[in-house]
Amino acid sequence: MVTKTDTDPSAEVLGEAAGVFGLLASPARLHIVWVLSHGESDVSGLAERVGGALPAVSQHLAKLKLAGLVRSRREGRRVVYFVDDPDVAQMVCWLVARLGEGVRLPGPSGLVRDLGA
Repeated sequence: MVTKTDTDPSAEVLGEAAGVFGLLASPARLHIVWVLSHGESDVSGLAERVGGALPAVSQHLAKLKLAGLVRSRREGRRVVYFVDDPDVAQMVCWLVARLGEGVRLPGPSGLVRDLGA
């Protein structure tokens, strides 16, 4: 639900939002956030789920951690990752589910990528 307000967001807030959306513009990082939204995982499990190499998944996780979207904790020799921002996780799951249902986004062909995004 969108709330109505007469005040535009600040440039700082818009910049932060653009940063989060930019970070999630990578299909691999989006997939990682989606997977972690459904439960914790270590890097090996994530690499297997998203079909990426361990070093690449580790780099994606580092970026997501720096942005505050993902956190980790050590369990013995294993590092377990989990979503640190439940609102972002909910947004990612909503969008992926909506598009998975065949909901078309606005535009001539209904695909955002056709707009050069």
